[in-house]
Amino acid sequence: MKVQDLITRLGLTVHSGKEGLEREVTGGYTSDLLSDVMGHAKEGDAWVTLQTHKNIMAIASLKDLAAIIVVKGHVPEEDTTAESEKEGIPILTTREETFEITGRLYELLKSEQIV
Repeated sequence: MKVQDLITRLGLTVHSGKEGLEREVTGGYTSDLLSDVMGHAKEGDAWVTLQTHKNIMAIASLKDLAAIIVVKGHVPEEDTTAESEKEGIPILTTREETFEITGRLYELLKSEQIV
């Protein structure tokens, strides 16, 4: 499944990193603790978080994540957006709560036999 498919099927908004919309999503990870994501997220995961600062891009790049989904209507900071564009890792946004979008992401990936 591509990032673009997540956007369409989950009703997400592309905030930045449009060059990465064809990246392959192979799983998902939800956490707001950067060290947790660094230690446990897998390459190709879509990361669900409420964090918006530049360090999320450092983690996403290090782990080669497919995309970041920012929840609760939060938007990334300007320098975070710039890094997203540079790295080609999309930052997607939703007004949904973390619990809700994580459940929907899980069900979508499960239906595609990814998880």
